[in-house]
Amino acid sequence: MFLQIIQFFVDTIYWLANIVPLPAFVFLSSLIEEIIAPIPSPLVMTLTGSIAAMQGVGWVYAVILIAIGALGKTIGGLTLYVIADKGKSIIMRRFGKFLKISSRDIELVGKRLSKGWKDDIALFLLYAVPITPTSLVSAACGLIKTNIRTFLIAMFCGSIVRNIFYFYLGFTGVEILELINQNIGEWEKISYILILVIIIAIFVSIYLHRRKNTI
Repeated sequence: MFLQIIQFFVDTIYWLANIVPLPAFVFLSSLIEEIIAPIPSPLVMTLTGSIAAMQGVGWVYAVILIAIGALGKTIGGLTLYVIADKGKSIIMRRFGKFLKISSRDIELVGKRLSKGWKDDIALFLLYAVPITPTSLVSAACGLIKTNIRTFLIAMFCGSIVRNIFYFYLGFTGVEILELINQNIGEWEKISYILILVIIIAIFVSIYLHRRKNTI
């Protein structure tokens, strides 16, 4: 059932590619791809690159498409950020007292990670590296309430770098494109697990810290 739902969204992206102008396609599809995390991340921009190549677009138009894709992805990421932030508050109000963790405790982690340019660059790189599951990063940023300005700038700029990579693969029609996409998909799965482990570790650390202080 789950795979059928994901396939529906993948088919929707291909359908959009055939009925809407390329700028509208890359914006809408990038937004959908960011929110619906299991959609393969290379799909939208490699497809955009392939269509752009068939249309014979120039480099200026290509840059515009890449930027539009980054904008759509950033808006999708912001949606996940808000959902994670609001969801955390609701869950903590109901169950925080049992876990001895509050929303403030979690948000203190975000404040500690938003104090310097090194943290900003680290967040930028997370969005720029192709194998990173950006949807999970966006949700994690909302969970710990990373500085919203830092989050938006890092995601937009990182998404541009990421989009250039995928767009180039699609535009040049690299023969090993399918193999690369599959390998990236496998690495993304590993990255999902690693980031989930980090998130769990943060919660455990907060819990142990609060427990120690109450003893």
